[in-house]
Amino acid sequence: MLEKPTADEGPRPFAHLGTEKRLQYRAVLRAFSRAKDRFSVHLRPEDVAADLGWQNTPELTEILKQLVGWGNLRADPDTGRVNSAADFHQRRYLYRLTAEGQAAEQAIEHYERVIGHRGALQSVALSDIADQLKALSALAASDTPDPAKTHLLLLSLTERFTSLADNAQAFMSSLRRAIDFSDDDVDAFIAYKDHLIGYIERFIQDLARTGAHIARLLVELKARDHERLLVLAARREASETVPDGEDMADVLRNAEVAALEDWQNRWRGLCDWFVPADSGRSPQARLLRRAALTAITQLIDTVTLLNERRHGRSDRSADFLTLAGWFADAPDEEAMHRLWRTAFGLASARHLTVTTETLAAWEERADPGIPWAQAPPVVISPQLRKSGSYERRGKGHRVQDRSQQKRLLAERAEREAAETAAARRRLCTEGPVLLSELDVLDRRSFRLFLALLGDALAARRPGDTEVKTTSADGSLEIRLSLVPGGGTVHVKTEDGVLSGPEHLVEITDGRGGR
Repeated sequence: MLEKPTADEGPRPFAHLGTEKRLQYRAVLRAFSRAKDRFSVHLRPEDVAADLGWQNTPELTEILKQLVGWGNLRADPDTGRVNSAADFHQRRYLYRLTAEGQAAEQAIEHYERVIGHRGALQSVALSDIADQLKALSALAASDTPDPAKTHLLLLSLTERFTSLADNAQAFMSSLRRAIDFSDDDVDAFIAYKDHLIGYIERFIQDLARTGAHIARLLVELKARDHERLLVLAARREASETVPDGEDMADVLRNAEVAALEDWQNRWRGLCDWFVPADSGRSPQARLLRRAALTAITQLIDTVTLLNERRHGRSDRSADFLTLAGWFADAPDEEAMHRLWRTAFGLASARHLTVTTETLAAWEERADPGIPWAQAPPVVISPQLRKSGSYERRGKGHRVQDRSQQKRLLAERAEREAAETAAARRRLCTEGPVLLSELDVLDRRSFRLFLALLGDALAARRPGDTEVKTTSADGSLEIRLSLVPGGGTVHVKTEDGVLSGPEHLVEITDGRGGR
């Protein structure tokens, strides 16, 4: 029965999604979308059938009529092939998407694309953002920045940053779904795990290295008055405003103010991603790094659990089946009861409470070899028999004042932060120095140096003789170069002696200063 929208109801282009033939309807509408991409305006039923590989049957005609009734398609009389009076009286139609049908197709395609999007952790986007910030920094250093170059760079920066943020969010969501549905295909998930962990680890390294560099560039741009660049971009966008009959100066001024607010909001979001806030709030890049590290731990835990299930280490159903076999093989009911008490621990509740009289009786007969049946009985308090609880009622404990402990912890944390900052300053070098020429390091500086050295060695690829990296928080930057023929050196510290190949070491403040 053909359903036609009433005048009050209007078109219903999404109605086909709730029908039994929704797959056929979706296939026909996708054929019209493909035809529109080929700049074809109208399609005949035989054209639709050829595109889908179907037969031009009355069923296809009914599908087209139903889509016309819902407002997805429009049917126009096909008078182009009328060669006789019989052709004229035979109903032939040309079909095309209506405005409502086209809007519905775009909405459905966008929904399917977003739901199916797995996302990615884009290391290339980080490099692109850093390059674009360098170019903006060069423009900011000029007295008269080019408005067109500034606007295009900011647009490109916004596009790459938006792609990075959206893809990272989609990737973490899809990773969570992959972990949740890992039981569906255990072998595929375990094989997929190794590649995924390596992929996440590479992104974490790039994020730690490039993220600190981007943060420094953003701080430099702020010092060079980045607001000028945002004003140039807003002014260029406002110049394209179409006059609407009002005072053109007021229109341009309002458009420029609105565009500037948009650019300031985008810039603030970029800074929140990479630069720590004055309030101490961690940037989004650091939170993403923590989430990625947590995802690696969850992947490993999931694989461990799957392996344990595959090896039958904690399969309760198998345990119950084995126990059922033992019950079936029991010779009599007494053996079954003994097996039941042993399997489920349903022994007498002697461990609930012990009175003073019972303890005294046990001390008189302290022989551990006495059977349970001959041992002194446990005297249970009548209060326990009556209420099931042996706790004494009374006043609750007073809340302890821990302000002094909190103050001591705060002082210790402040002292440790100051000592760490001083250790960073002591660790910075005045240019490249040999590892063997490093001064005797105190304990805190040496441990900080070991962590920085470990990051550098982990970032160095096989065959490289030089590497440059930053600490996890971006506060220090180290350049490590192997000295050919330098031999083995020994660095004395309070914790011991560090031995290793001779290197040239240069440590600088990752925030831009020595």
